[in-house]
Amino acid sequence: MSTLQLFWFILIGVLFAGFFFLEGFDFGVGMSTRFLAKDQAEREQLVGTIGPVWDANEVWLITAGGAMFASFPHWYASLFSGYYLILLAVLFGLIIRGVSFEFRSKMEGQKGRELWDWTLFFGSLIPPFFFGLMFTSMAEGMPLDQAGNMNATFTDYFTPFSILGGVVLTLLCFLHGLNYIGLKTLGDVHARAINYAKKLYYVLFAGLVLFVIMLYTVTDFFQMHLTATLILLGIMVVLSLLATYGVHKDKELLAFITSGLTLISLVALLFVGLFPRVMVSSISSANDILIVNASSTPYTLKVMTWLSLMVLPFVLAYQGWTYHVFRQRIKKDDVVKY
Repeated sequence: MSTLQLFWFILIGVLFAGFFFLEGFDFGVGMSTRFLAKDQAEREQLVGTIGPVWDANEVWLITAGGAMFASFPHWYASLFSGYYLILLAVLFGLIIRGVSFEFRSKMEGQKGRELWDWTLFFGSLIPPFFFGLMFTSMAEGMPLDQAGNMNATFTDYFTPFSILGGVVLTLLCFLHGLNYIGLKTLGDVHARAINYAKKLYYVLFAGLVLFVIMLYTVTDFFQMHLTATLILLGIMVVLSLLATYGVHKDKELLAFITSGLTLISLVALLFVGLFPRVMVSSISSANDILIVNASSTPYTLKVMTWLSLMVLPFVLAYQGWTYHVFRQRIKKDDVVKY
């Protein structure tokens, strides 16, 4: 395995980690609009926390997919063809969610606004669940033949472990969104978000225990990378404990950062567990797709590396400036329609 192959494998992991850290709280805020808000003004307050940034956060996913296509075309082909319907569901959720931001603000009647508020809710719920289901089933292994083609049925996609993975990721995003609301709002919505988070962290700990048990039972992560897997799982537990402490002690920034880092550690767990593979075959380990076999030519990787190193600083600077500009907390009286 070359240095550039390893670099791009890690970079794709970083891009997915950045996506779930940033878009994770977007999803959580979108889901919270049906639980926290008691009236339309509070719903506008919640949407106002992510209105200026949600579309920029999705760029991380587009970049991750593009990087995978260019650097690991064999991985891209197997993943996107094998998970075609799953990714179609993700895309459907992202589309109706993006449209809801525009349409809900243009509806004059209450029924029309309610329709697009529900669209925002389901558009925020669907992607994290199906992403969790997809990545967890990848860890479990899918029926890949020698050519890398996936011949999967419903029960290959929807297993107890993959469904649990979808639920855990959705819950993590919801909690991340609640912590973001605690950081970005004032008033009754702020208090309700903190109270919800206090209760849901106990549910999360129960889910993480079950997730670890099933991870040990149905994957080879502990056999392949015992030390790294234990370290990452320990980090997830510590981060969740710190987030719980932050929620109970009104340390909103601590709660938000640690809940986001929990999502990053979950992505790291997946990529470390897969290494040196990119896809695991449930038929035979001989059919696993390896990093060394899935990558583009050295010349392609070299050109892409230089391009990414030149462009990435500008993208990060722009996004950082956006968050700086919209850093103020939002009150109910500061409602702006998005």
